[in-house]
Amino acid sequence: MLKIGITGGIGSGKSMVGKILESMGYPVFYSDDQAKLLADRNPEIRHDLIDLFGPEVYNEAGLNRPFLAEKIFGDETLRQQVNQIIHPRVREAFDQFADNHASPFVFNEAAILIETGAHKNFDALVLVTAPEEIRIQRVQARDNTDTASIKQRMKKQWTDDEKRPHADYEIINDGEQPVLEQLEKLIFYLQSKA
Repeated sequence: MLKIGITGGIGSGKSMVGKILESMGYPVFYSDDQAKLLADRNPEIRHDLIDLFGPEVYNEAGLNRPFLAEKIFGDETLRQQVNQIIHPRVREAFDQFADNHASPFVFNEAAILIETGAHKNFDALVLVTAPEEIRIQRVQARDNTDTASIKQRMKKQWTDDEKRPHADYEIINDGEQPVLEQLEKLIFYLQSKA
């Protein structure tokens, strides 16, 4: 079994690529969704975040996301500490997910695989790219967010040019090039590596 990372900037269409791969019969683990779930439910994460921020980092619904966002906004050290609490547990969850599937390829979709160094844990890395203008439009439609906020989030992620040297394969999701055709070529490429 090969473990394949799928990454790309906000609004690039990583999740859409994941959904297409699932429809092709391949298991896909969505790291961001899993991180949210674990942050709400995992007792070790809860303990560590309360140690770092105090009890108000949680409320009756789970993680107090607006409180946490306010605390780590603009504080790179705190943001890294939160990542160090959550990301190793997400990786453990992915490994368990992969162990429960008998597929030749298991995919892990995550926004910051390269930035965290987690891309080194995969047999191959797929980069999903799209022009910035299209990415902004997608995020606006999805999150009902203003352009300035989206650009602020984009600045915190590596650019496609910074990510490309780490990727084994690129899917261009610009609304013009057929994604399914590119994914069929990706599977052929991965079969040659297996």
